[in-house]
Amino acid sequence: MGDVNATYASLSDKLFIATIVLYAVAMLGYALEYAFGRRAVKAEAKVLAGAGGPDVTEEETAGGHVNERAERLGITMNQANRAGQVALVLTWIGAVLHAACLVLRAVSVGRVPWGNMYEFIIAVVLVGVCTWLYVVTAGHAARRIGLFVTLVAILLLGTATRLYTEAQPLVPALNSYWIAIHVTAAVIASGIFMVGFVPAALQLIRRRYDTVTAKGGRLRFPITLGARLPEVANLERLVFKLHVFAFPLWTFGVIAGAVWAERAWGRYWGWDPKEVWSFIAWVVYAGYLHARATGPGGRRLAPWIVILGWLTMIVNLFGINLVVTGLHSYAGV
Repeated sequence: MGDVNATYASLSDKLFIATIVLYAVAMLGYALEYAFGRRAVKAEAKVLAGAGGPDVTEEETAGGHVNERAERLGITMNQANRAGQVALVLTWIGAVLHAACLVLRAVSVGRVPWGNMYEFIIAVVLVGVCTWLYVVTAGHAARRIGLFVTLVAILLLGTATRLYTEAQPLVPALNSYWIAIHVTAAVIASGIFMVGFVPAALQLIRRRYDTVTAKGGRLRFPITLGARLPEVANLERLVFKLHVFAFPLWTFGVIAGAVWAERAWGRYWGWDPKEVWSFIAWVVYAGYLHARATGPGGRRLAPWIVILGWLTMIVNLFGINLVVTGLHSYAGV
């Protein structure tokens, strides 16, 4: 089967744990900024704009307002904002360690580091974190949203610890150059879909928050989170940008998988459970893009379709690999 460099494999495992710790600390920093940092005040922004003042961004709008709850806890707004800055730095450091974890895993076995379920999840989360870092650095999202991105990342990485597999060479069925084509496309698309799921869910929360507050209704968790979320339109644009980029990659991954299947099993499509659920995910995300382009009614439905799409990805990842037996049963657990 080949040799495994135990030193590199052991170091990779240590970096994996360090990555989770850094993301957890970063999540705490994002949480402090989310709870006690700057908060957008739509009315004030309108007043400033109407008075001929400068454009006011979401992060700048409430810079001078005092958070009474933070005062009672002895946390100043500036401290909360610095916590968010530190969290972003920690996320960058965590991403570097995360990437090093995968690289060392690859070096230890002399192959691409996504030959089993454990490695696949780690790779997907790395793509998701890197996507988030690009999004926030480019100014497409408020930094405090990192609270929810890191939460999802930690949950997935925590699940990966339960699926840990010793570093080892590929099983013969996967020992093909197509794994570097088909699976890489699936990893990148899945990571972006992971990040896209977050603002879609937050969009629904913010939309419900706006509706309830407009009617003077009583707010309950998780709708109370909407007070510190970006405007619905901003979240909607972010969701669209992420999915319009990820969908072609997923499409390519499905096609590449069919080509690999023909090379390996002599047919392009055989209704294997993994193939079926990959196609279901493709249909759902195609439905999202269609709904997004069909006017107000479709746009209201669109975030729900994104959430359904991510659920199909979860079923495809965990249900098919761990429960259903098929030609793609390479979980390694």
